[in-house]
Amino acid sequence: MPMEIPKPTEDDRARFTALVPNDSRVEIKPMFGNLGAFVNGKMFMGLFGFAVGLKLSPEDLTALAAQPGSGPFGPSERPMGGYATLPPHMAPHSVKAWTAKALEHVASLPPKNPNLRSRPEKRSTRTSDEFAA
Repeated sequence: MPMEIPKPTEDDRARFTALVPNDSRVEIKPMFGNLGAFVNGKMFMGLFGFAVGLKLSPEDLTALAAQPGSGPFGPSERPMGGYATLPPHMAPHSVKAWTAKALEHVASLPPKNPNLRSRPEKRSTRTSDEFAA
């Protein structure tokens, strides 16, 4: 059964864009019909339907997840590890503090190296009968 990917409204997109920290290192890009905010090639903030998720340090992730209205981020079948959803009715000054934490956390991680791509494992074309021989 395929994953259901909700599409954001124009209001959701505008709200997300307004929440992204104003920082020259940040780039906003479309992702699967939603949006992501990136620093050093890594996403620190994402939009999934109407939900805004942040990638945080383990300590901050635990703290945000404990806030009423927060929860996992991404598809319910496969939420994104290291991310938590901002509560929808969180005060603007709190949202600003959380988005800044996410930006600084991801900016402190090693930059993504576009030249290192994971290669699919080579699979043997031999059948199990051939291995037994």
